[in-house]
Amino acid sequence: MDEPRSGGPGRPRVVVTTTASLDGRITPSRAERLLEKGVFDRWRAAWPGDVDDLHEQRRAWIEEHHAPTVTLEGSGTFVADEVESAYAPAGSAPDDDLPADHLPRRAPRWFVVVDARGRVDWTYFGDDTTALLVLVCRSTPPGYLARLREVGVGYLVVGDERVDLAMALQRLGDTLGATCVVSDGGGGLNGALLRAGLVDELHVVTFPALVGGLGTPSFVDGPPLSPGGEPTRVRPLGVVTGAGGSTWARYAVDPS
Repeated sequence: MDEPRSGGPGRPRVVVTTTASLDGRITPSRAERLLEKGVFDRWRAAWPGDVDDLHEQRRAWIEEHHAPTVTLEGSGTFVADEVESAYAPAGSAPDDDLPADHLPRRAPRWFVVVDARGRVDWTYFGDDTTALLVLVCRSTPPGYLARLREVGVGYLVVGDERVDLAMALQRLGDTLGATCVVSDGGGGLNGALLRAGLVDELHVVTFPALVGGLGTPSFVDGPPLSPGGEPTRVRPLGVVTGAGGSTWARYAVDPS
């Protein structure tokens, strides 16, 4: 079966991975985060026994074919929608030195998080093989940028009022040498990448359960199609079915 195209001109290939219920939901409810152990345990309890094996097959396939060095997440994976930055006190003055790229270390792999509003108060800073990197913009609270510098976390400034994802991917390629980025974030990040035409490949592990619920996050959320807008077409590349009825499906997202 045909393989997907490479990433767009001058940027890494973007591969979206997700695990969803049959109705496309990626968490029990909008108010719950899978990083909370009780929530994740409840979510995982709905998986048949084949999901872990499909995850491993997917990971191995992506590693063999694309050798990604960057995993991309959105801040919504770590904090609730209503959480604001703790580093943006009223009346704080900008620091002209802070809105400049900061890369205190290099690493073979990168865990990259989009956080334009400076909402995630980090306790994880990477390890011997993986470095944390935050994507920010010029309107990110300067106190947050100062905090990242204080704890030795790198950041790239990509955009003015918000993170420019196309610019960010270009910079991840130019600055980190990335040729493939795996987006393992939530529906908001996936939806933003999709609307910007930045998704090249999609890997969905679907397990046979239903969640439902108005507003429950799906694996592609974000702004709705504009009136008269057309769905993004994808090209099937292959499907693996597990013993418990779960599936791992691969798709290419071709240029429109």
